[in-house]
Amino acid sequence: MKNDLTFKKTIVVGAGAMGIGIAQVLSQAGVRVFLYDIDLAGVKKALEKLEKIMERLVAKGKLERVESREILKRITPIESLAKAQGAQVVIEAISENIKLKRDLFQELEEISPADTIFATNTSSLSIASLAKGLNHPERLIGIHFFNPAALMPLVEIIPSMATRPEIVSDCKNWLMQMGKSPVVAKDSPGFIVNRVARAFYGEAMNIYEQGIATPDTIDWAMTSLGKFKMGPFLLTDFIGQDINYSVSESVWTQFYFEPRFRPNISQKRLVDQGWLGKKTGRGFYIYEEGSAISNPVRDEVLGNSILERILALLINEALSALEDRLCSLEDLETAMVKGVNYPMGLIEWTKKIGPDKILQILKDLLNHTGDARYRPTALLQEWVSKGKLELK
Repeated sequence: MKNDLTFKKTIVVGAGAMGIGIAQVLSQAGVRVFLYDIDLAGVKKALEKLEKIMERLVAKGKLERVESREILKRITPIESLAKAQGAQVVIEAISENIKLKRDLFQELEEISPADTIFATNTSSLSIASLAKGLNHPERLIGIHFFNPAALMPLVEIIPSMATRPEIVSDCKNWLMQMGKSPVVAKDSPGFIVNRVARAFYGEAMNIYEQGIATPDTIDWAMTSLGKFKMGPFLLTDFIGQDINYSVSESVWTQFYFEPRFRPNISQKRLVDQGWLGKKTGRGFYIYEEGSAISNPVRDEVLGNSILERILALLINEALSALEDRLCSLEDLETAMVKGVNYPMGLIEWTKKIGPDKILQILKDLLNHTGDARYRPTALLQEWVSKGKLELK
């Protein structure tokens, strides 16, 4: 076990895909992990899956067999939370249900020492809402890993208004010791990635709904011309249309129905129909033998107009986030590159295209549609008028 780790003993609650992924990350870094789930059979299955992952890593030469055994040995399944003695951090990775999470933290508070840190892996619930009812809300923090946790470097750290500042710095140092790229965000709907990335999906669907291009043509534009790893339609099919729509609706509702986050009817109808993407064999694409049927129109003029329009919305939202002091500029760029694999940071991209061009695209869309989702942020307008980006 590494001696330089800030925290050496943890509990992970929840043995689903995220829970076992987080347990793997911690154990590979040398952290002792107690794994708990109300479903004991689920814990056994999760550990069996992890054992197979370790075997594959050994076979590929990415891990020594002795090391793989040590990683598995550091994860101990427990039947009761009370059996995890001396845990310094508890990371919750159960379903996105506010009552279940609150009940869990209140139970943990009764059995845990006063200095134990409680962390939630929520991707959509406010940290303040989860801290409600705790006698010591200052010990609760958001630590949001991205799926798959073992491969994705980004972790969002979200303190509530009550979280002790030293917990933020300790968690950030700890994650860096494990080789992760942590960023700090305010307790705001969607945090960084799920807020800013809404424009990637939403504006693509607007273009489709307006009859400008088909999903496969839009995806072709974003991947072939924009160099994104996946286009918005294939990506939402991969995520699951139900899951992606639920996040969009949640962010929209939490922002008091702000037009920039308004969900799309085309996606809602897929969810209503039960066409949820790859997992059901149909979403925006039809799948045959696991592959999406695609025949895009490879028109570079059309493709570049699609790319610039989606980028304009992404950049506008990134600047809105900075305007709201959601996070630092550096953390914003890191989040979008390492959390959703964007080819470059959105502020860097703005400098490449020119903020004046982005502003004009938004103004043209606003004038043409009358839709308030295209309102340019004050920060973008100031950037153009002053010739430089000034953050207050």
